[in-house]
Parts: sequence; C-alpha cells; structure tokens
Amino acid sequence: MIFIASDHAGYELKEKLIQYFKDKHLEVKDLGTYSLDSVDYPDYGFKLGKEVVKRPSNFGIAICGSGIGISMAANKVKGVRAALIYDLETASLAKKHNNANIIALGGRKTSYEDAVEMIETFMNETFEERHQRRLDKLNNYEG
Repeated sequence: MIFIASDHAGYELKEKLIQYFKDKHLEVKDLGTYSLDSVDYPDYGFKLGKEVVKRPSNFGIAICGSGIGISMAANKVKGVRAALIYDLETASLAKKHNNANIIALGGRKTSYEDAVEMIETFMNETFEERHQRRLDKLNNYEG
C-alpha cells in the first residue's frame, strides 16, 4: 500500500497522484489534508510517519510546498527514513542507498509528470544491501 499525505501547498499534486495510483490499480491511502485550507505540515508528516512504520512493507509520499518541512517532520518519527527527492537520480538513490520508506516532494516545485516519473523510479529500485551498515547506524542512534 502507498500512504500519501500533504499540507495545503501539496494538496493539488496529492490529489492528482491519488488518481494516478487508482488508475494503475494500486492501493493508496489518503491521510489528508483534504482541501486547500491552510494547515500545518508537521501534523501530516507525523501522521504519515506513524502509519508507514506500522507497516514496513509499504511506503509513503509526503508533499508540502518545498518538500523540506514535511520530510523533516516525518523524520521525527522513530523508524522513518524520509528522503526529499527532486530528480530521477535522487529518487533512485533514496531507495538503492538509503532504503527510504517515505519520499517527499515539493508541491510548488514538482510537476505532476515529474512526480510520476520520480515515484516510478523509486518504486522500481531495489535496496542495495551493502548499505545496510549505514542504516544500522541510523537505527542504533534512534535507540
């Protein structure tokens, strides 16, 4: 399952991506926000992070204006590895090197077409086990 959440600045991109996933018959869960009304991105980053860590085989997509704030919020949740992606290379590396479980996008910085391409790139990559030692260090630091 794909979990997706945004603040008001990411709402329009989130809605387009939800329809894209539905059209591809992929299971997606919308965690809000549900309108263009102003909200605080930390609330949605935290909510997304909590859902993703409960289900390790799934991943999440976080969207705010730049992608920065909501990724910072999601990373406050123990077990989250949220990566801000902004091109195909960062989308690929987020999975291959960091085994990210949340990818973050900038709703004001990312076109729908680019978002789809980056998400597909991320979804089609495989984590390279040679990087596990670094992930273990992150997990150990969290306690």
